[in-house]
Amino acid sequence: MAMATMQESPRSPEAKLGLRVEDLWDVQEAQLSPTEKLNACFESIPVSAFPLAPSNQEIEIKSDATLAEAVMKLARHNVFSAPVVDVDAPEDATWIDRYIGIVEFAGIVVWILHQSEPASPRSPSTPTSARAIAAAANGVSFALELEALGLGSAAATSGNFFEDLTSSELYKNTTVRDISGTFRWAPFLALERSNSFLTMLLLLSKYKMKSVPVLDLGSGTIDKIITQSAVIHMLAECAGLQWFESWGTKKLSEVGLPLVTPDQIIKVYEDEPVLQAFKVMRKKRVGAVPVIERDGKKAVGNINLRDVQFLLNAPEIYHDYRAITVKDFLTAVRSYLEKNKNAFPMVSEYVTCRKDCTIKELIQLLDQEKIHRVYVVDDDGDLQGLITLRDIISRLVHEPRGYFGDFFDGVLPLPANTRV
Repeated sequence: MAMATMQESPRSPEAKLGLRVEDLWDVQEAQLSPTEKLNACFESIPVSAFPLAPSNQEIEIKSDATLAEAVMKLARHNVFSAPVVDVDAPEDATWIDRYIGIVEFAGIVVWILHQSEPASPRSPSTPTSARAIAAAANGVSFALELEALGLGSAAATSGNFFEDLTSSELYKNTTVRDISGTFRWAPFLALERSNSFLTMLLLLSKYKMKSVPVLDLGSGTIDKIITQSAVIHMLAECAGLQWFESWGTKKLSEVGLPLVTPDQIIKVYEDEPVLQAFKVMRKKRVGAVPVIERDGKKAVGNINLRDVQFLLNAPEIYHDYRAITVKDFLTAVRSYLEKNKNAFPMVSEYVTCRKDCTIKELIQLLDQEKIHRVYVVDDDGDLQGLITLRDIISRLVHEPRGYFGDFFDGVLPLPANTRV
Protein backbone atom coordinates (compact mmCIF):
# COMPACT_ATOMS: atom_id res chain seq x y z
CA MET A 1 0.00 0.00 0.00
CA ALA A 2 2.84 2.39 0.86
CA MET A 3 4.44 1.52 -2.47
CA ALA A 4 1.27 2.39 -4.39
CA THR A 5 0.92 5.69 -2.56
CA MET A 6 4.46 6.64 -3.48
CA GLN A 7 3.84 5.78 -7.12
CA GLU A 8 0.64 7.83 -7.25
CA SER A 9 2.09 10.85 -5.49
CA PRO A 10 5.92 10.92 -5.26
CA ARG A 11 7.19 12.67 -2.17
CA SER A 12 9.98 14.51 -3.96
CA PRO A 13 11.97 14.75 -7.20
CA GLU A 14 14.37 12.22 -5.65
CA ALA A 15 11.48 9.78 -5.09
CA LYS A 16 10.47 10.17 -8.74
CA LEU A 17 13.99 9.29 -9.70
CA GLY A 18 13.79 6.26 -7.42
CA LEU A 19 10.67 5.12 -9.25
CA ARG A 20 12.55 5.38 -12.53
CA VAL A 21 15.20 3.05 -11.10
CA GLU A 22 12.38 0.77 -9.91
CA ASP A 23 10.95 0.49 -13.43
CA LEU A 24 14.37 -0.46 -14.80
CA TRP A 25 14.94 -2.90 -11.92
CA ASP A 26 11.76 -4.78 -12.81
CA VAL A 27 12.89 -5.52 -16.39
CA GLN A 28 16.45 -6.66 -15.61
CA GLU A 29 17.37 -10.24 -16.42
CA ALA A 30 16.60 -12.64 -13.59
CA GLN A 31 20.08 -14.20 -13.56
CA LEU A 32 21.75 -10.90 -12.69
CA SER A 33 22.87 -10.33 -9.09
CA PRO A 34 21.32 -7.39 -7.21
CA THR A 35 24.55 -5.40 -7.66
CA GLU A 36 24.63 -6.13 -11.39
CA LYS A 37 20.99 -5.04 -11.63
CA LEU A 38 21.74 -1.75 -9.90
CA ASN A 39 24.74 -1.16 -12.17
CA ALA A 40 22.55 -1.73 -15.22
CA CYS A 41 19.82 0.57 -13.88
CA PHE A 42 22.19 3.43 -13.10
CA GLU A 43 23.99 3.03 -16.42
CA SER A 44 20.65 3.62 -18.17
CA ILE A 45 19.88 6.95 -16.45
CA PRO A 46 21.65 10.17 -17.55
CA VAL A 47 22.94 12.57 -14.90
CA SER A 48 20.68 15.24 -16.40
CA ALA A 49 17.86 13.44 -14.53
CA PHE A 50 19.40 14.20 -11.13
CA PRO A 51 17.24 16.76 -9.28
CA LEU A 52 18.52 20.32 -9.19
CA ALA A 53 19.97 21.43 -5.86
CA PRO A 54 18.83 24.67 -4.20
CA SER A 55 20.20 27.58 -6.23
CA ASN A 56 22.49 28.75 -3.43
CA GLN A 57 24.34 25.45 -3.53
CA GLU A 58 25.70 26.04 -7.03
CA ILE A 59 28.19 28.83 -6.51
CA GLU A 60 31.36 29.79 -8.31
CA ILE A 61 34.46 31.49 -6.97
CA LYS A 62 36.51 33.88 -9.08
CA SER A 63 40.20 33.12 -9.42
CA ASP A 64 41.16 36.56 -8.11
CA ALA A 65 39.12 36.17 -4.90
CA THR A 66 41.24 36.23 -1.75
CA LEU A 67 41.38 33.27 0.60
CA ALA A 68 39.40 35.31 3.12
CA GLU A 69 36.67 35.98 0.55
CA ALA A 70 36.58 32.33 -0.52
CA VAL A 71 36.30 31.08 3.06
CA MET A 72 33.44 33.48 3.80
CA LYS A 73 31.57 32.55 0.62
CA LEU A 74 31.86 28.80 1.17
CA ALA A 75 30.78 29.15 4.80
CA ARG A 76 27.90 31.49 3.98
CA HIS A 77 26.50 29.11 1.37
CA ASN A 78 27.14 26.03 3.52
CA VAL A 79 29.16 24.22 0.83
CA PHE A 80 32.48 22.41 1.00
CA SER A 81 33.84 23.23 -2.44
CA ALA A 82 33.17 25.30 -5.54
CA PRO A 83 34.42 25.58 -9.12
CA VAL A 84 36.92 28.34 -9.77
CA VAL A 85 36.31 30.65 -12.75
CA ASP A 86 39.32 32.13 -14.51
CA VAL A 87 38.66 35.88 -14.54
CA ASP A 88 41.11 36.27 -17.41
CA ALA A 89 39.22 33.89 -19.69
CA PRO A 90 37.47 35.58 -22.65
CA GLU A 91 33.68 35.84 -22.62
CA ASP A 92 33.38 33.27 -25.41
CA ALA A 93 35.74 30.80 -23.71
CA THR A 94 34.81 27.12 -23.72
CA TRP A 95 34.24 25.45 -20.36
CA ILE A 96 37.71 23.90 -20.50
CA ASP A 97 39.22 27.41 -20.56
CA ARG A 98 36.64 28.99 -18.27
CA TYR A 99 37.19 26.79 -15.20
CA ILE A 100 40.63 26.20 -13.73
CA GLY A 101 39.69 23.74 -10.99
CA ILE A 102 37.71 23.05 -7.85
CA VAL A 103 38.73 24.62 -4.55
CA GLU A 104 37.78 22.87 -1.33
CA PHE A 105 37.17 24.54 2.01
CA ALA A 106 39.52 21.97 3.50
CA GLY A 107 42.06 22.63 0.75
CA ILE A 108 42.45 26.23 1.88
CA VAL A 109 43.09 25.00 5.42
CA VAL A 110 45.61 22.42 4.23
CA TRP A 111 47.46 25.06 2.22
CA ILE A 112 47.67 27.44 5.18
CA LEU A 113 48.89 24.68 7.49
CA HIS A 114 51.54 23.57 5.03
CA GLN A 115 52.97 27.07 4.91
CA SER A 116 53.53 26.80 8.67
CA GLU A 117 56.11 24.06 8.22
CA PRO A 118 59.29 25.68 6.88
CA ALA A 119 62.29 23.50 6.09
CA SER A 120 64.69 25.47 8.29
CA PRO A 121 64.45 26.01 12.07
CA ARG A 122 62.96 29.23 13.43
CA SER A 123 65.41 32.08 13.15
CA PRO A 124 65.92 34.34 16.19
CA SER A 125 65.24 37.30 13.93
CA THR A 126 61.93 35.91 12.69
CA PRO A 127 59.09 38.47 12.96
CA THR A 128 56.59 37.61 15.68
CA SER A 129 53.41 39.44 14.71
CA ALA A 130 51.13 40.13 11.77
CA ARG A 131 52.33 43.75 11.73
CA ALA A 132 55.93 42.55 11.48
CA ILE A 133 54.93 40.36 8.55
CA ALA A 134 53.55 43.33 6.68
CA ALA A 135 56.82 45.20 7.23
CA ALA A 136 58.95 42.23 6.18
CA ALA A 137 56.81 41.12 3.24
CA ASN A 138 59.46 42.00 0.65
CA GLY A 139 61.18 38.77 -0.27
CA VAL A 140 59.80 36.80 2.68
CA SER A 141 58.36 33.40 1.79
CA PHE A 142 54.85 32.35 2.74
CA ALA A 143 56.36 29.74 5.03
CA LEU A 144 58.30 32.33 7.01
CA GLU A 145 55.29 34.62 7.15
CA LEU A 146 53.15 32.01 8.81
CA GLU A 147 56.07 30.90 10.95
CA ALA A 148 56.17 34.47 12.16
CA LEU A 149 52.54 34.21 13.20
CA GLY A 150 53.36 31.28 15.46
CA LEU A 151 51.96 28.43 13.40
CA GLY A 152 55.27 26.60 13.68
CA SER A 153 54.56 25.95 17.35
CA ALA A 154 51.04 24.63 17.75
CA ALA A 155 51.43 24.14 21.48
CA ALA A 156 52.22 27.81 22.05
CA THR A 157 49.43 29.18 19.91
CA SER A 158 47.05 31.55 21.68
CA GLY A 159 43.71 33.02 20.71
CA ASN A 160 45.39 36.21 19.50
CA PHE A 161 47.16 34.22 16.80
CA PHE A 162 43.97 33.80 14.81
CA GLU A 163 43.24 37.50 14.89
CA ASP A 164 46.82 38.15 13.75
CA LEU A 165 46.37 35.69 10.90
CA THR A 166 43.07 37.11 9.65
CA SER A 167 44.48 40.64 9.73
CA SER A 168 47.75 39.68 8.04
CA GLU A 169 48.71 40.62 4.49
CA LEU A 170 49.20 36.92 3.74
CA TYR A 171 45.58 36.01 4.42
CA LYS A 172 44.05 39.15 2.96
CA ASN A 173 46.10 39.24 -0.24
CA THR A 174 46.67 35.61 -1.22
CA THR A 175 44.20 34.70 -3.96
CA VAL A 176 42.52 31.44 -4.88
CA ARG A 177 44.62 31.40 -8.03
CA ASP A 178 47.78 31.52 -5.90
CA ILE A 179 46.99 28.16 -4.31
CA SER A 180 45.89 26.44 -7.53
CA GLY A 181 47.47 23.04 -7.96
CA THR A 182 48.26 22.55 -4.27
CA PHE A 183 47.18 19.63 -2.11
CA ARG A 184 43.40 19.14 -2.12
CA TRP A 185 42.93 21.30 -5.17
CA ALA A 186 41.09 19.25 -7.79
CA PRO A 187 41.20 19.63 -11.58
CA PHE A 188 37.92 20.56 -13.22
CA LEU A 189 36.69 17.08 -14.09
CA ALA A 190 33.12 17.49 -15.29
CA LEU A 191 30.41 15.31 -16.79
CA GLU A 192 28.15 16.01 -19.72
CA ARG A 193 24.40 15.83 -19.23
CA SER A 194 24.33 12.58 -21.22
CA ASN A 195 26.82 10.78 -18.99
CA SER A 196 25.35 8.07 -16.81
CA PHE A 197 24.46 7.87 -13.14
CA LEU A 198 26.89 4.96 -12.85
CA THR A 199 29.77 7.17 -14.00
CA MET A 200 28.80 9.83 -11.48
CA LEU A 201 28.46 7.34 -8.61
CA LEU A 202 31.87 5.81 -9.35
CA LEU A 203 33.53 9.23 -9.42
CA LEU A 204 32.00 10.09 -6.04
CA SER A 205 33.08 6.81 -4.49
CA LYS A 206 35.99 4.87 -5.97
CA TYR A 207 37.59 8.00 -7.43
CA LYS A 208 37.11 10.03 -4.24
CA MET A 209 35.54 13.14 -5.73
CA LYS A 210 33.47 15.13 -3.23
CA SER A 211 31.33 16.69 -5.97
CA VAL A 212 30.85 16.35 -9.71
CA PRO A 213 29.91 19.31 -11.94
CA VAL A 214 27.52 18.58 -14.83
CA LEU A 215 27.99 20.81 -17.87
CA ASP A 216 25.62 22.28 -20.37
CA LEU A 217 27.90 22.09 -23.41
CA GLY A 218 25.70 24.48 -25.37
CA SER A 219 26.31 27.40 -23.01
CA GLY A 220 29.62 26.15 -21.62
CA THR A 221 28.33 26.63 -18.08
CA ILE A 222 27.59 24.38 -15.12
CA ASP A 223 24.09 22.92 -15.18
CA LYS A 224 24.29 21.40 -11.70
CA ILE A 225 26.74 20.09 -9.13
CA ILE A 226 26.09 16.64 -7.68
CA THR A 227 27.59 16.01 -4.24
CA GLN A 228 27.99 12.90 -2.10
CA SER A 229 25.45 14.39 0.30
CA ALA A 230 22.92 14.86 -2.52
CA VAL A 231 23.27 11.20 -3.49
CA ILE A 232 22.71 10.11 0.10
CA HIS A 233 19.60 12.32 0.27
CA MET A 234 18.32 10.74 -2.94
CA LEU A 235 18.81 7.27 -1.48
CA ALA A 236 17.01 8.27 1.73
CA GLU A 237 14.02 9.39 -0.34
CA CYS A 238 13.88 5.99 -2.05
CA ALA A 239 13.01 4.08 1.15
CA GLY A 240 10.12 1.70 0.47
CA LEU A 241 11.07 0.91 -3.11
CA GLN A 242 11.95 -2.69 -3.89
CA TRP A 243 15.38 -2.03 -5.38
CA PHE A 244 16.39 0.10 -2.40
CA GLU A 245 14.97 -2.23 0.23
CA SER A 246 16.76 -5.26 -1.28
CA TRP A 247 20.04 -3.44 -0.62
CA GLY A 248 19.19 -1.10 2.24
CA THR A 249 17.90 -3.76 4.65
CA LYS A 250 21.30 -5.46 4.78
CA LYS A 251 23.40 -5.15 7.93
CA LEU A 252 26.62 -3.17 7.72
CA SER A 253 28.74 -6.31 7.98
CA GLU A 254 26.89 -7.87 5.03
CA VAL A 255 28.20 -5.18 2.70
CA GLY A 256 31.69 -5.02 4.22
CA LEU A 257 31.27 -1.95 6.42
CA PRO A 258 32.90 -0.31 8.22
CA LEU A 259 35.92 -0.11 5.89
CA VAL A 260 37.93 1.81 8.50
CA THR A 261 38.73 -0.36 11.53
CA PRO A 262 39.42 0.89 15.10
CA ASP A 263 43.21 0.75 14.72
CA GLN A 264 43.01 2.75 11.47
CA ILE A 265 41.02 5.67 12.91
CA ILE A 266 43.13 8.79 13.32
CA LYS A 267 42.34 10.36 16.70
CA VAL A 268 43.25 13.43 18.75
CA TYR A 269 43.04 13.88 22.50
CA GLU A 270 40.91 16.58 24.09
CA ASP A 271 43.89 18.26 25.78
CA GLU A 272 45.93 18.62 22.57
CA PRO A 273 46.25 22.08 20.96
CA VAL A 274 43.49 22.58 18.39
CA LEU A 275 46.03 23.70 15.80
CA GLN A 276 47.83 20.39 16.24
CA ALA A 277 44.56 18.60 15.50
CA PHE A 278 44.28 20.43 12.17
CA LYS A 279 47.91 19.59 11.41
CA VAL A 280 47.25 15.91 12.10
CA MET A 281 44.38 15.98 9.62
CA ARG A 282 46.63 17.59 7.02
CA LYS A 283 49.46 15.13 7.57
CA LYS A 284 47.22 12.05 7.57
CA ARG A 285 45.06 13.38 4.70
CA VAL A 286 41.77 12.94 6.54
CA GLY A 287 38.86 15.38 6.73
CA ALA A 288 37.90 14.87 10.38
CA VAL A 289 38.97 13.14 13.57
CA PRO A 290 37.22 12.02 16.76
CA VAL A 291 38.23 13.75 19.99
CA ILE A 292 39.14 11.22 22.71
CA GLU A 293 39.29 11.54 26.50
CA ARG A 294 42.89 11.61 27.70
CA ASP A 295 42.31 8.93 30.34
CA GLY A 296 39.78 6.83 28.47
CA LYS A 297 38.80 5.32 25.14
CA LYS A 298 35.54 7.14 24.61
CA ALA A 299 35.09 9.98 22.13
CA VAL A 300 33.71 13.27 23.41
CA GLY A 301 33.38 15.05 20.08
CA ASN A 302 34.42 15.39 16.46
CA ILE A 303 36.54 18.04 14.77
CA ASN A 304 36.54 18.65 11.01
CA LEU A 305 38.92 20.52 8.72
CA ARG A 306 36.08 22.82 7.72
CA ASP A 307 35.69 23.85 11.37
CA VAL A 308 38.66 26.15 10.83
CA GLN A 309 35.99 28.61 9.65
CA PHE A 310 35.44 29.42 13.33
CA LEU A 311 39.12 30.24 13.77
CA LEU A 312 39.20 32.40 10.64
CA ASN A 313 35.80 34.08 10.75
CA ALA A 314 35.21 34.47 14.49
CA PRO A 315 38.59 34.54 16.29
CA GLU A 316 37.19 36.85 18.98
CA ILE A 317 35.60 33.87 20.73
CA TYR A 318 39.05 32.68 21.85
CA HIS A 319 40.16 35.77 23.76
CA ASP A 320 39.90 34.03 27.11
CA TYR A 321 42.28 31.20 26.22
CA ARG A 322 46.04 31.33 26.61
CA ALA A 323 46.44 28.07 24.70
CA ILE A 324 43.49 26.64 22.79
CA THR A 325 43.05 22.91 23.28
CA VAL A 326 40.66 20.79 21.25
CA LYS A 327 38.33 20.70 24.28
CA ASP A 328 38.47 24.50 24.55
CA PHE A 329 37.72 24.76 20.85
CA LEU A 330 34.63 22.53 21.01
CA THR A 331 33.35 24.33 24.12
CA ALA A 332 33.88 27.79 22.62
CA VAL A 333 32.24 26.88 19.31
CA ARG A 334 29.18 25.37 20.98
CA SER A 335 28.79 28.45 23.16
CA TYR A 336 29.22 30.76 20.18
CA LEU A 337 26.65 28.88 18.12
CA GLU A 338 24.05 29.15 20.86
CA LYS A 339 24.30 32.93 20.50
CA ASN A 340 24.75 32.99 16.72
CA LYS A 341 22.60 30.14 15.46
CA ASN A 342 22.38 31.43 11.90
CA ALA A 343 25.95 32.66 11.56
CA PHE A 344 27.65 29.33 10.88
CA PRO A 345 25.46 26.54 9.48
CA MET A 346 28.27 24.00 9.15
CA VAL A 347 29.02 22.22 12.40
CA SER A 348 30.79 18.95 13.07
CA GLU A 349 28.91 16.57 15.32
CA TYR A 350 29.95 13.27 16.83
CA VAL A 351 27.25 10.86 15.64
CA THR A 352 27.37 7.11 16.20
CA CYS A 353 25.69 3.89 15.14
CA ARG A 354 25.97 0.22 16.15
CA LYS A 355 27.36 -2.66 14.13
CA ASP A 356 23.91 -4.20 13.75
CA CYS A 357 22.64 -1.06 12.01
CA THR A 358 21.27 -1.51 8.48
CA ILE A 359 22.36 0.48 5.42
CA LYS A 360 18.90 2.06 5.29
CA GLU A 361 19.07 3.20 8.92
CA LEU A 362 22.55 4.60 8.38
CA ILE A 363 21.54 6.52 5.24
CA GLN A 364 18.54 8.01 7.02
CA LEU A 365 20.75 9.02 9.96
CA LEU A 366 23.32 10.70 7.71
CA ASP A 367 20.62 12.51 5.75
CA GLN A 368 18.73 13.66 8.85
CA GLU A 369 21.81 14.93 10.66
CA LYS A 370 23.39 16.42 7.49
CA ILE A 371 26.77 14.90 8.33
CA HIS A 372 29.49 13.19 6.30
CA ARG A 373 30.67 10.46 8.65
CA VAL A 374 29.36 8.17 11.38
CA TYR A 375 31.42 6.41 14.03
CA VAL A 376 30.58 2.78 14.76
CA VAL A 377 30.62 2.00 18.51
CA ASP A 378 30.01 -1.03 20.70
CA ASP A 379 27.66 -1.29 23.69
CA ASP A 380 30.23 0.46 25.90
CA GLY A 381 30.59 3.38 23.50
CA ASP A 382 34.10 2.41 22.39
CA LEU A 383 35.03 3.08 18.77
CA GLN A 384 34.72 0.11 16.44
CA GLY A 385 35.01 1.79 13.06
CA LEU A 386 34.21 4.71 10.80
CA ILE A 387 31.86 5.03 7.82
CA THR A 388 31.78 7.94 5.36
CA LEU A 389 29.38 8.94 2.59
CA ARG A 390 31.90 7.66 0.06
CA ASP A 391 31.99 4.25 1.75
CA ILE A 392 28.22 3.87 1.40
CA ILE A 393 28.12 4.91 -2.27
CA SER A 394 30.98 2.51 -2.99
CA ARG A 395 28.80 -0.35 -1.74
CA LEU A 396 25.94 0.59 -4.07
CA VAL A 397 27.72 0.05 -7.40
CA HIS A 398 30.94 -1.45 -8.77
CA GLU A 399 33.17 -0.52 -11.70
CA PRO A 400 32.96 -2.96 -14.64
CA ARG A 401 36.32 -3.93 -16.14
CA GLY A 402 37.55 -1.27 -18.57
CA TYR A 403 34.51 0.90 -17.85
CA PHE A 404 36.19 4.30 -18.06
CA GLY A 405 38.47 3.55 -21.01
CA ASP A 406 40.11 6.84 -22.03
CA PHE A 407 37.64 8.93 -20.01
CA PHE A 408 40.34 10.48 -17.83
CA ASP A 409 42.43 11.48 -20.85
CA GLY A 410 40.13 14.49 -21.14
CA VAL A 411 40.98 15.77 -17.67
CA LEU A 412 42.69 19.16 -17.67
CA PRO A 413 46.47 18.97 -17.06
CA LEU A 414 47.22 19.73 -13.43
CA PRO A 415 49.04 23.01 -12.71
CA ALA A 416 52.78 22.90 -12.08
CA ASN A 417 53.88 21.55 -8.69
CA THR A 418 50.46 19.99 -8.12
CA ARG A 419 50.03 17.90 -4.96
CA VAL A 420 46.52 16.51 -5.26
